[in-house]
Amino acid sequence: MIEAEWWEFEDNKTLASEVAGDIGFIIERAIETNGKAELALPGGRTPTPILETLAKRDFDWSKVRVFPTNERIVPENSEHSNYEMLKRILGAVGATVEPLIDHAQNWSTKEAGMSADARLAGFSWPVDLVWIGMGEDGSTASIFPGQMDDAINAPKSRRAVGVSPDPAPESAPFDRVTLTRSALLSAHTMIVTLAGQKKRDLLEKAIEDGPLSSVPIGRVLAEVEIPVDIYWSAT
Repeated sequence: MIEAEWWEFEDNKTLASEVAGDIGFIIERAIETNGKAELALPGGRTPTPILETLAKRDFDWSKVRVFPTNERIVPENSEHSNYEMLKRILGAVGATVEPLIDHAQNWSTKEAGMSADARLAGFSWPVDLVWIGMGEDGSTASIFPGQMDDAINAPKSRRAVGVSPDPAPESAPFDRVTLTRSALLSAHTMIVTLAGQKKRDLLEKAIEDGPLSSVPIGRVLAEVEIPVDIYWSAT
């Protein structure tokens, strides 16, 4: 079983403050040690308050470089783009935000995955932080139940693949690119954030099931070789 430490909070506001503080420590340590910090961050709505709290910290943001753990294949400037969300929050304070794909291109799903894989070669692996969340179906990044194989079983040299969720999430019915399991695990530090008892129960079972887990986050975490911090709030 993985080495995981749970941090429990009553609400999302408290969780956001604590997670932002811990990510801030990771950034400071990376800049002090290597002169830069490189982070893989989740998209969607849930991370927004954490990132907004983090953006208020007084770092040398010019030394911070971030990219999404997953991205929707959508046009430039789309409100559904994880890159645009990160750019709006962290780019505004001086961080370098790198897209996984060129949104101006009319990519096929496979082409988008190949493009993302090539772009990720420009980072220093392992990166300083990989931060992931979890959906109610046990999905993580854009690795969904039923379409796990390409991302979970990709060669270790492959860092990103294109995926077509089936069924697609109603709130964001798009094909995507996602980091592979080996890329998600190629970090000095990993954190997981989630809220609600239902998700906690699902994650605990996924961790217990390990490599036999039927959900993506269980299959990802089953191979992790570094300590994982799990931040959970009741609401």
